[in-house]
Amino acid sequence: MLRSVLLASALACACATSVAAAPAASATATPTRNASAQALFRLFDAQWERGLRESPEGASYNGDKRYNDRWTDQSLSAIQARAEGDRKALAELKAIDRGQLSVDDQLNYDVFAWNLERSIQRQKYREYLMPLSQQGGVQTLDGVVEALSFSEVKDYRDWLARMRAVPLVIEQNQALLREGVKAGLTPPRVLMQRVPAQIAKQVVTDPSKSPFYKPFARFPDSIPAAERSALQAEARKVISETLVPAYRRFGEFFDKEYLPNTRATIAAGDLPDGKAYYDFLAADYTTTDLSAEAIHQIGLKEVARIRAEMEKIKSEVGFKGDLPAFFHYLRTDPKFFHKTPAELLEAYQAAAKRIDPELVKISKIIPRQPYGVRPIPDNIAPDTTTAYYLAGAVDGSRAGFYYVNLYKPEMRPTWEMIPLSLHEAVPGHHFQFARGLELPDAPMFRRTGYFVAYGEGWGLYAERLGYDMGLYDDPYDRMGQLSYDMWRAVRLVVDTGMHAKGWSREQAIKFFTDNAPKTEQDVVNEIDRYIGTPGQALAYKIGQLKISELRERSRQALGKDFDLRDFNDEVLSTGSVPLSVLEKHIDAWIASKKRA
Repeated sequence: MLRSVLLASALACACATSVAAAPAASATATPTRNASAQALFRLFDAQWERGLRESPEGASYNGDKRYNDRWTDQSLSAIQARAEGDRKALAELKAIDRGQLSVDDQLNYDVFAWNLERSIQRQKYREYLMPLSQQGGVQTLDGVVEALSFSEVKDYRDWLARMRAVPLVIEQNQALLREGVKAGLTPPRVLMQRVPAQIAKQVVTDPSKSPFYKPFARFPDSIPAAERSALQAEARKVISETLVPAYRRFGEFFDKEYLPNTRATIAAGDLPDGKAYYDFLAADYTTTDLSAEAIHQIGLKEVARIRAEMEKIKSEVGFKGDLPAFFHYLRTDPKFFHKTPAELLEAYQAAAKRIDPELVKISKIIPRQPYGVRPIPDNIAPDTTTAYYLAGAVDGSRAGFYYVNLYKPEMRPTWEMIPLSLHEAVPGHHFQFARGLELPDAPMFRRTGYFVAYGEGWGLYAERLGYDMGLYDDPYDRMGQLSYDMWRAVRLVVDTGMHAKGWSREQAIKFFTDNAPKTEQDVVNEIDRYIGTPGQALAYKIGQLKISELRERSRQALGKDFDLRDFNDEVLSTGSVPLSVLEKHIDAWIASKKRA
């Protein structure tokens, strides 16, 4: 999963056209562009800068420090202004003559239009009235610190400014939550019951124990000792006198006023205009026009296929018993688990290092940007997923990071480490994002773009590349790959089941545990994630199936001239795009290879 946990904790920009980063190169710097292309790139640059201003957290995540002293304005007037900005941008785009653009710039035009059109379509569902979830929100604003660099005094001063501004952000969120109650737009209570404990972690008696204090616990050598003491004293004062009281008030509001008014149901279909909303989300996340019922049936077919493969592994290892008993064995036998968080982190780091030298077997182009392995912050670990990826900064000032969950090591089996690392690190998310930053002449929104079906589809496809890399010699690791493949197939069934077919949370949990050996902690967190972000989980398997289909199409068309490394590099060469765009690109690549 891409960095959604941390980005959820940073109040996301309502403009869907960009995630802020370093300033883009001037549109007029390329003299060979005609008037239409120059107008197009001026629009790209202007909208990129708008994204920087309107989403300071997004700018921070990508290494742009200009807005590190502020948060996104979450007032209703600002949200409406951002929505109007999207509508205006689309009108400006439509005024540009697409027919006068090069093939590459027509692709840029189409992807930009796709993003803007869907951003405008979703405005009517007023998602901003549900601004937090069990995975993050105003209660976990400190998560932004994971993406910040602290090398000079100004970096600390900016963080102090953000800390002082937290009460205003909380007030804005409370106003949105109250409006959501009035409109009948509230999250499921079963999810919101997790939030009070997250708020409570901000109400500390010792300021140095606050998650916001983390940058002040360690300083680089460039910060003088006298400055360190002064910054620490100021941070403790802001936490004690500003942050803690604000979060205490928010906790009282949440417990007494908001939580009792959240909804008892779980389906997106139960929200106002809910069926249309879920249909929109399914189409938006998968970048297809597949119906909920069609996706549900694809899921059932995949579940049956993968169960048959699991039966073969069970027989190979000589396990006596049925598949549910094998799942129980995989979930509980001590030999599959590390005893401490430190041991678990070391094992994840070793898995990543095992993968690195084998990458040349599946790709000719290795991205230049490095990556590292980090633990998920303790204050969000109990309520989040097994791992996620945070892309590196656009300017190269921060590497990409593979975050792993060390909470309850006894729930983190060793047999999942290889497929998980292939997905979240290399050649999964890190490859696609680092390669995207290296796209020549592409506008910044393309270089940093993210379509879930493409991105997570590639991540899930990357798990199977472990076979091509010779990493699945252990049958239990192969069972881990099948478990992860099943995990994403189950998603198609339970997500559509809960949001479109009337399934209960308990029914979804049971279907998951009956078909995959994921541990109970992970299963419950996963089901709650699908409840909280309807439709998002559909994109993984749909994207993987499309990329796998294109691989087989290429292999059959090219025969002995098919090179897996060339195919994989070609998939990544477009950057993140809708699946229909990827398919068109690969078909053109096949045709050009056949002509050659």
